[in-house]
Amino acid sequence: MEQYTHRKAAARIRVVDETGNIVKNAEFQAELRNHDFLFGCGAFDAIPLTNEKKGDAFYEERMHKWLELYNYGTMSFYWGRYEEQENAPAFESRMNASGYLQDHGKKIKGHPLCWHTVCADWLMKYDNKTIMDKQLERIHRDVTAFAGVIDMWDVINEVVIMPEFDKYDNAVTRICKEYGRLNLVKEVFAAAKAANPQAVLLINDFNLSDRYAKLIDECLDAGVPISAIGLQTHQHQGYMGREKLAEILERFEGFGLPLHFTENTLVSGHIMPSHIVDLNDYQIPEWPSTPEGEKRQAEEMEDMYRFLFAHPLVEAITGWDFTDGAWLGAPSGVLRTDNSEKPSYHKLKDLVHREWHTAEKIRTDENGMAVLTGFKGTYILTGKKGSGSFHLDQGQECITVTCPSFQDFLQETGDRRMAP
Repeated sequence: MEQYTHRKAAARIRVVDETGNIVKNAEFQAELRNHDFLFGCGAFDAIPLTNEKKGDAFYEERMHKWLELYNYGTMSFYWGRYEEQENAPAFESRMNASGYLQDHGKKIKGHPLCWHTVCADWLMKYDNKTIMDKQLERIHRDVTAFAGVIDMWDVINEVVIMPEFDKYDNAVTRICKEYGRLNLVKEVFAAAKAANPQAVLLINDFNLSDRYAKLIDECLDAGVPISAIGLQTHQHQGYMGREKLAEILERFEGFGLPLHFTENTLVSGHIMPSHIVDLNDYQIPEWPSTPEGEKRQAEEMEDMYRFLFAHPLVEAITGWDFTDGAWLGAPSGVLRTDNSEKPSYHKLKDLVHREWHTAEKIRTDENGMAVLTGFKGTYILTGKKGSGSFHLDQGQECITVTCPSFQDFLQETGDRRMAP
């Protein structure tokens, strides 16, 4: 576990009751309830569950399993689906889904604000200046509307290829060609920053070559407020392994910014042929999961998570598909299509909620003090003399925890996850 010491913190815990008196010589259980590290997945099934499929037992079971595993979800804001008709965004459906995740204590990222794929077709009737204006208006509208619920965004997606994209005409490629990559990135980030100055703003790409690193370098030199670097790792053509992952980390760690592995895919069926250049070109009628493939997927996922969790700049890992049969019909989820759990689901759950978990008994001394070392994150402190919550992070010499009675604590927090 020494390679994960940077994921932990130590602090003295000072326990007081609701009147401020110290709680001395008392035993408590300190348990991690939410990692600071973002263990994430696409949360797209929350949309039907909280809208047209509300109350549906199948979706409730699926999202219950999602909630048990992850603390962080990606919410879809593809412009062409979010706003199929101009000035009629699907605000309510996304707010319902995002509110559901927030109520369960999950962090949410909106994806994406600017992308040439799944772009709104109605933009095509406008000239480039108007398209740019509408792109910036869209960012301001959505980032402002969801502030406080969604405070993390993939601001621009796959900009390396954006001006070169030629599979079909689209509005965003048009403006990227006219204004240039750097100018477009500057404009969209400025709009997002103005709309929510506290938001975490990502640039995101699948092209993890020197071209992406060069663009990031240019953006930072130009003052673009990039909070974190998004790195896509869709591995339909086989697990890239630690050597390749190390190359990626070495290429981007020099910027000193947090690294988010934003879209990770490992399949549990046959591997996509290596001659396929654009993954979207691989269209087959059926792509089944197999027992040997599921075993391989779990092993590869464990290896990748262990390697990335050990790197101090990596702050998030997001699996893209929660269930099989989503993007490209691939067997890329941790659940099968019938909601049954694959070995990869159990492996991740074992890592996150057992091996990388803290649950310690502590006892206060005559001064109401105790010492705790554990993984960074939000904790609940429970005992016969009351319960409370606190956040453990680096640089905290002493944390004061107020412990009202347990029932009063539950009523105060309203957090269903706090029930023992």
